[in-house]
Amino acid sequence: MRRLWYRISPQLLIGELLEKRWMEPAVPFLLMCAIFLAFVVAIPDYGSIQQLQQLMRSFPEQALVAMAMALSILSGGIDLSVGAVFAMANFIALYLAMVLELPVSVAFAGALAWGALIGAANGGLIAYAKTRPFLTTMVVLIVVRAFYELVTVAYATDLASAYVDNAAWDFVGIGDLLGVPVNMVCLLAVAFAAHFFLTRVKPGVHIMAVGSSRKAARHAGINVRLSLFLAYVLSGMLASFAGFLYAARQNSAGTDTGVGWEVNALAAAVVGGISLAGGRGSTSRALIGAAIIFLLINGLVQLGTHGSLTTASIGFLLLLAVGFNVKFVKHKSKILQKIYVSPTLVDFTPPPSIARDSGTVFAENDRLLDVEPIALGKIEGPEDVILDRNDNLYTVNRNGSIIRFLAPDYEIREEFARIGGRPLGLAMDKDENILACVAGMGVYGVRPDRSVFKVTDETTRSRFRLKDDSRLLLADDLDVAPDGRIFFSDASTRYDLADWALDGFEGRGNGRLVCHDPRSGKTSTVLKNLAFPNGVCVAHDGQSVYWVSTWLCRIYRYWIDGPRKGALEVLVDNLPGFPDNINRASDGTYWLALVGLRSPVYDLAMADPSFRVRMVKQIPPDEWLCPGINYGCVLKFNDKGEILESLWDPGATNHPTITSMREHKGYLYIGGLENNRIGRLPLPDADPGWTSWDSYYGDGTTPAAVTAPAPARKAG
Repeated sequence: MRRLWYRISPQLLIGELLEKRWMEPAVPFLLMCAIFLAFVVAIPDYGSIQQLQQLMRSFPEQALVAMAMALSILSGGIDLSVGAVFAMANFIALYLAMVLELPVSVAFAGALAWGALIGAANGGLIAYAKTRPFLTTMVVLIVVRAFYELVTVAYATDLASAYVDNAAWDFVGIGDLLGVPVNMVCLLAVAFAAHFFLTRVKPGVHIMAVGSSRKAARHAGINVRLSLFLAYVLSGMLASFAGFLYAARQNSAGTDTGVGWEVNALAAAVVGGISLAGGRGSTSRALIGAAIIFLLINGLVQLGTHGSLTTASIGFLLLLAVGFNVKFVKHKSKILQKIYVSPTLVDFTPPPSIARDSGTVFAENDRLLDVEPIALGKIEGPEDVILDRNDNLYTVNRNGSIIRFLAPDYEIREEFARIGGRPLGLAMDKDENILACVAGMGVYGVRPDRSVFKVTDETTRSRFRLKDDSRLLLADDLDVAPDGRIFFSDASTRYDLADWALDGFEGRGNGRLVCHDPRSGKTSTVLKNLAFPNGVCVAHDGQSVYWVSTWLCRIYRYWIDGPRKGALEVLVDNLPGFPDNINRASDGTYWLALVGLRSPVYDLAMADPSFRVRMVKQIPPDEWLCPGINYGCVLKFNDKGEILESLWDPGATNHPTITSMREHKGYLYIGGLENNRIGRLPLPDADPGWTSWDSYYGDGTTPAAVTAPAPARKAG
C-alpha cells in the first residue's frame, strides 16, 4: 500500500495541474460560477431559459470590448479608448444603416474602418512615436468621447425618426441560431479566431512575445513596432465590432453609451487573470473576467442595488484581483517547485562489491588508467561516439554540433554539421546517415553531404494524463533495427536536460521507449512509465532491443520480432552503478557504460520518499542529495545477462563520467558527458577487422574500402 500510495501520489497530480496554463484562470472561473449560483438563489427565475437567453444577448458587446482591452494589455500596453471607440462605432453603424439607408455590409465595414483608424492612431503614436500607452489612449478617449457627444446631439432627431427595414439588420440584432442569439454566436467565433491568432499565427505569437519582453523579442528578430501597431489596430476593430452589434440590437445612441466601459473592460481583463505586465493571458481569461463583471452588474441591478454600490463592488473586485495576481505570480514558482517534484519508493538491495579484493567481476582495476586520449581539449561533452566505414570518428559537442575527427590519427577536427540543442546518443543507418537524439528537439539526422534533416519530434500522447507528453522532451539514445525502424529512449516527460537529475531524485517512471518507422513516417510509444530509460541497442540477431533504466540500475530486453515479440524482461538487475549507453562488441556480446556509482546514502534516501519530500521543501536545491555522476566504468555482458568483465579508471582521472563506448577494429573508443577528450583503448582479443556498421548492415565480409584507413588530411 505504501508503494502504491507513492506511485499514484496526489502530489504528482497537483503538481501537473499547477503546471498547466489553463489552471491559472481556475480561480476566476470558480468565482464566475459562484456569482452566477448566488444570483440564481437570490433572484427568482434567474436560471430560466428565457433569462439565460437574455443574458447571452446582452453579454457579447461587453465581452468584445474586454477582449479589445485584453489584446492591448497582452502586447504590454493598455487601451483606455475602447469605450469611446465602441460608442462612436455604434453611432457610425446607426447613421449609415438608418439615416443614409445603406446596406448592412456597408455599415459593418464603416464601423470596422473607424476602429482600425483609431487603432492605427493609437498604435502609430505608441509604437513609432514612443508615447506612453496610458496617456495616449486616455487623450484619445477624451477626444473621441467629446466628438461622440457632439454628433449624437447634432443627429439625435435624425436617429430618432429613422427606421431600418432590413431583415439582415434584424437578424444580427435580435435573431438566433438554434436558440443561441446571433451576437453570442459572433462572440464565440471571434473568441476562437482570436485564440487561434495569438497562439498559432506568427503575428499573434509575436504580439505575445513583445508583451512578455520587448528586448527578448527584438533580439529574436521580431519587428516590435509593427507588432505593437497591429495590436492596437486589432483592439480598435474589436471594440468597433462590439459597437456594430450593439447598434443592431439597440437601434439607438445616447450620450451615456459606452461610458465607463473601459473601466469594466480593464476590470474584466485583470479579474480574468491577464497580467498587467503583458505577455501572460488569453482570450478565454478575458471572457471569464467579462462574464464576472457582467453577471455582477446585472445581478445587482436586478436586486435593486444603488449604482454607486455596484461601481464600488467592481472597484473592490478589481483591487482583490490585482492583489491576487501579484501574489500568484510571485509565489507560483515557489509553490510549484515544492509540489512538482514527487519522489516515489525505490527499494534497492545491496549492490555487488567493487572493492579490489572482493573477487567479483565488478572489482576495481586499472584497465582504463592509461587510455590514450584523442582530441584532448578539442571537444566539450562527447556524450556518444561513432565511427564510419572509413574510420573517421564522430562525436557530439555541447554547442549543438556533430564533430568529425579524420582518420587515421584524428588530429584534424572539423564541424561536420550544426544541429542545435544538445545532441546526445548517436547511431548510423544503412545509408550512412548519422542519427542523433537531441535533448528538447527530438531525433535528427545528418546525411553524408552534411545536410541536416528532422526524423521526428513527437510521439503518441498518453490518453489518461494531464500533461501533454506528445513532444519529445529528452530524447537520449537510439539504435536501428534490421528493417530500418529506429528505437530510441525519451528519458523523461517531466524534466528537460537542465533538470535531468531531478528525475533521478524522483525515481519515478517518467520515461518511455519510442519507435519511429521511416517507411510510414509514424512515431509511436512502445513502452511507457519507465524510470529514465537511457542506452538503447538492438541485439545482434535483430530480434530484441536492450535498454537500460539508469535510476533503477537495470538492463531490460524488449522483444521486437520473433516468437516472443512484445515481451519485456529484466536482463541484469542491481548493478553497482548507473548504466548509460549500450553498444555491440565484436564477439557477440555488448559493452555497457556506468556513468556513476551508487552509494549507501543514496540507496537509503530512495527507500524513503518522505525524506526526499522534506528535503525539497526545506533545503536549497544546490544542497539536495542527488545521484553521484562522477565515477565511470565500462562493463561487458552477454545475452544471458552475465557480466563478463569490467574496466575501471580509479579516481576518475581520465574519464570521470563515462556515458558511451564504441568498439571499432580492435579498439574501444570512450565518450563522456562532462569530458574534454575521447579515450581509445586497444582490445588485444577483439576482431581487428570488425566494425559496427558491418555488424548491422554488412554481408559478413569486410569491404576493401574499410580494410585500409583513409589517408590523413593536412589542415588547410
